[in-house]
Amino acid sequence: MIGISKLYCGQAEASDALRYGRESGKLPSHLLQFSKDKKPVVVWNMTRRCNLKCLHCYAHATGLDGEDDINTGQAKAMIDDLAAYGAPVMLFSGGEPLARRDLVELASHATHKGMRAVISTNGTLVTRARARELKAVGLSYVGISLDGLEEVHDRFRCVPGAFQKTLDGIANCQAEGLRVGLRFTITKGNANEIPGIFRLLKEREIPRACFYHLVYSGRGSDLIREDLDHPTTRKTLDLIMDETRTLFEAGNPKEILTVDNHADGPYVWMRLLKEDKKRADEVYTLLQFNEGNNSGRGIGCISWDGRVHADQFWREHTFSNVLERPFSQIWDDPNIELLHKLKDKKAHVGGRCAKCRFLGICGGNFRARAEACCGDPWAEDPACYLTDEETT
Repeated sequence: MIGISKLYCGQAEASDALRYGRESGKLPSHLLQFSKDKKPVVVWNMTRRCNLKCLHCYAHATGLDGEDDINTGQAKAMIDDLAAYGAPVMLFSGGEPLARRDLVELASHATHKGMRAVISTNGTLVTRARARELKAVGLSYVGISLDGLEEVHDRFRCVPGAFQKTLDGIANCQAEGLRVGLRFTITKGNANEIPGIFRLLKEREIPRACFYHLVYSGRGSDLIREDLDHPTTRKTLDLIMDETRTLFEAGNPKEILTVDNHADGPYVWMRLLKEDKKRADEVYTLLQFNEGNNSGRGIGCISWDGRVHADQFWREHTFSNVLERPFSQIWDDPNIELLHKLKDKKAHVGGRCAKCRFLGICGGNFRARAEACCGDPWAEDPACYLTDEETT
């Protein structure tokens, strides 16, 4: 994650993270990306079931019918292990996590074990009553996916009326005092919706939005041709920064992040070099704290059937299964070669990445995209839009 508002608009300073010793267990959630121990935020795709049919679903979600592979008791044992290991955040995802009847019970179990619990949802099943239950058990955040305004969103989700139901879910969270934000995956088909998303943030008083670069995984692998080209990606980042700054200067600041393309960090820094050299120096320090992509180190994924992956998008590699071994043992096992190498990606990446001056703050970007396009997990990420002149 690259905190556009934190970096570009000065909403975070290096001293903010240092005040907490940069320890995952002590940092507030908005500074967690700057931790030094990189204890993994764990995404658990707790179900593959979903009520929508999104074009870019990385999980290849199925319908609502059926049973889940991990039952409530097994899930609680898994959460116990993660909490004891020091994982700071449990992100309940899917499919659609609200398809599981025990979501509230499991979120409560995580918070009682000292973890921060958040969910990633399409929002359409978030009733007022369910929002009240989630608030009562201490859920920290609800991330709701939105692909644009009504016409575009419903087309991406393949279900008419999804947009309005999503807005209802957002309103239900707000009515119960649940912190809520938007998740937007950028493609050629919806990049022009970004100004509308910012208007929605302002009009609906939504405090946060994450803009995801497309990852070629699941049904998203069918959308490789829908990814932005490099010049358009740069223009899109400039647009996001401009919109973020406009709201900030109008006295209506929002937390804005970009996700899954760590070239965004150097790009923000280079823009600040032209605008505010002093702030650029501070931002470079924060980017060093962030360290770029942390798949297999600062983020991990447990699939609906217990398989462990480096992140929620990269399912081509399974390290083991939590139904057979605790996550804590799997994650630190030096005999799992790829996982062990991911702890220090900089020593293994090739192509332009190996020689890039930003390797220390980008981390070699996204390995799943490199493998999807080149057949080599250590190849350069084809979505890196920085020029050779900028990286040398």
